[in-house]
Amino acid sequence: MSCIAAQSLAKSYSGIAAVDGIDLTVQTGQIFGFLGPNGAGKSTTIKMLTTLVMADAGNLSILGIDAAKSPLEIRKRIGVVLQQPSYEPTLTVKRSLEKYGMMWDVPAQLRQERVRRLLADFDLTEIQNKRNEDLSIGQRRRVQVAREFMHDMDLLFLDEPTVGLDPAVRKRLLDYLKDRAGAGLTIFYTTHVLSEAEYICDKIAIINRGKIIAVDSPEELKRRFGQEKTIKINIAERDERIRDLLEDITDCRVEFDSGTEVTIRSEQSSAVLSRIFGILKENDIEVEELSAVPTSLEDIFLKVVSDAPDS
Repeated sequence: MSCIAAQSLAKSYSGIAAVDGIDLTVQTGQIFGFLGPNGAGKSTTIKMLTTLVMADAGNLSILGIDAAKSPLEIRKRIGVVLQQPSYEPTLTVKRSLEKYGMMWDVPAQLRQERVRRLLADFDLTEIQNKRNEDLSIGQRRRVQVAREFMHDMDLLFLDEPTVGLDPAVRKRLLDYLKDRAGAGLTIFYTTHVLSEAEYICDKIAIINRGKIIAVDSPEELKRRFGQEKTIKINIAERDERIRDLLEDITDCRVEFDSGTEVTIRSEQSSAVLSRIFGILKENDIEVEELSAVPTSLEDIFLKVVSDAPDS
């Protein structure tokens, strides 16, 4: 079942298209990544999907509900954590969670149970009595995400949820989200940390200049756009001839990172590497180490965005 279904969704500001006729389908229980450079249209899309703004054109259904006809019904069933900080400065961490539960009419006993569980799940127990204004940026972010789980929801929008988190806390949050998705929660996830998206997302859409330019699983995106391989060669001793010897090699890009390291990027890596080894052997240049660098989602993202047409 589709949790989000958008057809030809569009939104303009002052005659400039922020979102230009996008189609999106998100299945129930998916963690759906939404990636794009700054100004690509991500924020406007999220505002439409969360019914904060209405689309100028197109059709949008959230949880089977027409967004144009029943936005309030949709808001009762979703959670939203935007990139902007949102916290009550003088409230303690525990009180913030309690207040959020009260706002959503969570029964008192269930509210207290959820507070205890979320304090533990988000590693907030030791700071539960500290005021939000005394917390670090990362701690505030954890509270902001944790409190959304005080109420029942079918769909959660997370916009850069790991900003300010150290690697260990980030990993714990990502695993928590994966567990919740496994239990049936649908998550619409934006981030600039591409390794994060690769780890957590079932499917990813890349948007640029208001248009969706690629949609697929991380593995399929790498298969489709990751033909280029990266190989690093370390030379045993610095040799000033390297640059001249390799500069005319075709079907590849050769980068000289230092006097002893050469990086080769090519879609014909096997043939190119064979030619380079031949040149090095002919000139008695000893190779000390060879390593292949797997294609990352970040490599794919940069390639897809840079190759996208201007209009």
